[in-house]
Amino acid sequence: MDSPSRSSVIIVGAGISGISASKVLAEKGVDDIIILEASDRIGGRIRKEQFGGVSVELGAGWIAGVGGRESNPVWELATEAGLRTCLSDYSNARYNIYDRSGKIFPSGIAADSYKRAVDSAIQKLRNQEDGHDDVTSKIMEPPSTPKTPIELAIDFILHDFEMAEVEPISTYVDFGEREFLVADQRGYDCLLYKMAESFLFTSEGRILDGRLQLNKVVRELQHSRTGIRVITEDGCVYEANYVILSVSIGVLQSDLISFNPPLPRWKMEAIEKCDVMVYTKIFLKFPYKFWPSGPEKEFFIYAHERRGYYTFWQHMENAYPGSNILVVTLTNEESKRVEAQSDEETLIEAMAVIRDMFGPNIPDAIDILVPRWWNNRFQRGSYSNYPIISNLNVFHNIKAPVGRVFFTGEHTSERFNGYVHGGYLAGIDTGKALLEEMWKEKERKKENQSLLLEPLLALTGSLSLSQPDTVSNIHKCDIPTQLYLNGNLGIPEAICSPRGHIMTA
Repeated sequence: MDSPSRSSVIIVGAGISGISASKVLAEKGVDDIIILEASDRIGGRIRKEQFGGVSVELGAGWIAGVGGRESNPVWELATEAGLRTCLSDYSNARYNIYDRSGKIFPSGIAADSYKRAVDSAIQKLRNQEDGHDDVTSKIMEPPSTPKTPIELAIDFILHDFEMAEVEPISTYVDFGEREFLVADQRGYDCLLYKMAESFLFTSEGRILDGRLQLNKVVRELQHSRTGIRVITEDGCVYEANYVILSVSIGVLQSDLISFNPPLPRWKMEAIEKCDVMVYTKIFLKFPYKFWPSGPEKEFFIYAHERRGYYTFWQHMENAYPGSNILVVTLTNEESKRVEAQSDEETLIEAMAVIRDMFGPNIPDAIDILVPRWWNNRFQRGSYSNYPIISNLNVFHNIKAPVGRVFFTGEHTSERFNGYVHGGYLAGIDTGKALLEEMWKEKERKKENQSLLLEPLLALTGSLSLSQPDTVSNIHKCDIPTQLYLNGNLGIPEAICSPRGHIMTA
């Protein structure tokens, strides 16, 4: 069997981090790269699908952080590509909360419940950040626990959507507080194709470059001081000087990829400390629209005795007028529960909730689409969710390379983890870090070669020059090997690999 070809860098994963890292390398002349993608497309957790006659986003669907003094880089990419978007405003959702009888809670009750929930959440976070012990916690007034359906619903949207924190969220501080829903038939992933076509050969919107290899599931990664060997599920072997792992935190926590030797304890402990958020958008197509629409009606909430039970709803009329599509978002345990059951069972549950809100006479949905991010072995979740009290060493250790193995993805972004722009910027940072390491390695090789050549050149000066033809045709860089092979010098053994790399044995 032929020996595997060797590349400078292997990139595992063609999501936004893998593509942006590859682009950085290619722009600096490192074009002998191989991108190995487990699925049949690029994009990762940015994924579109045709449903109900329109393109819907199963994973990332918003560009969050727009309108501030600093420009969000993903918004810049979207603007350049002419990506169609529409403004989303979640703030009015709390005033569209339905009880199980179909009545909307009065705005005053909703506002008071929301304020109490925010105050309670902030108090709890401050207690955790200050490290109060049990005695101190008993003295202080404990945060209230949500009990009623409206309290449970507000607690759900507060923590699963608005993500209240004591400190402001970096995305909104840096880039602005507006969020835009992607509503483009080309899909959110067209931004990745735009990036890819700048360094990969494409034709008629398709990537035809052999450096991108789809349906290549990496199962084993062998790493040493001298290089990387990657083995895929179909038995292919790839070798490189370095590897960039652009896989999700969920995949790192799973057993999909084995490391030989195993990753060090400090690395695995950091990976295990990061939570994985599962975020499931279920799409329902109806024969006609029966729900309220118009200003401040895009989002609405269902208050149920069980937290997170088909709580957060959105209609697609703003994105695609006349599409007659509703979307309900589930998270974490509810997501996992629904993923494990049939779409027919999910449809029955969702229709019961919708009829609670809008009455028994509404039509049946004619189609349903249920993504399964948790059970997708190439994703194992939707995005990273660091603990509220997180040691900065966790971020550092998750991002830090292990020898020639580099890590990237939204989970390696300290300020923007969980966001598309976090993944994009992480890929750029990792690409730059690898370029710096490649430059350092090149300099180290030069220094080592100089250290090896200096005594040898000094020795050659004392050789008899009565036979000038002996060395006249030898290049200076060939002297160590030539002299050793002639048995003239007792230097440390040096072996030239087939690709010309000098390895000390």
